[in-house]
Amino acid sequence: MKEKKLFFSGLIFAASIVVSGSALADNCSGNWTNTGQSSDTIDLGDGHTLTTWFARGSVSSANSPFNTVGACGGYVLTTPDGKARTVYACTRKNKDGDSISDSGSMEPGDDYGTWTQQGGTGVFAGKRWSGTWRVLNSDGQTTLGTFTGNCN
Repeated sequence: MKEKKLFFSGLIFAASIVVSGSALADNCSGNWTNTGQSSDTIDLGDGHTLTTWFARGSVSSANSPFNTVGACGGYVLTTPDGKARTVYACTRKNKDGDSISDSGSMEPGDDYGTWTQQGGTGVFAGKRWSGTWRVLNSDGQTTLGTFTGNCN
């Protein structure tokens, strides 16, 4: 159950975007939500587990083109000391059909994860935006979070 909760919390935006660690000022921000569709936890032995997951969700922003819906997937690797590393990838589309793919991770003990745009079409084409994301609330199935980033 702990892995499942960590998995959904970390996955999300797991998918998609948030606060930049670069020297440039953040200029985009918003909210994201994901609802888990499936997950599977495998005991790797000696206290290590690997949880894979798939979710559908949305991103909304008042100051960027990140008003999209789509899907994310990823994994949570939990070590015997209870620490978990989350890795994800998402692809979403806006109302015009333009798509954006991003990926990111959250390291054990961190409050924020990082994200980087991997590709896109239309308004998202040729961009290499990045930032950070954070989980605000999760019930183990649906997760709500925020993001900020450098979207120049």
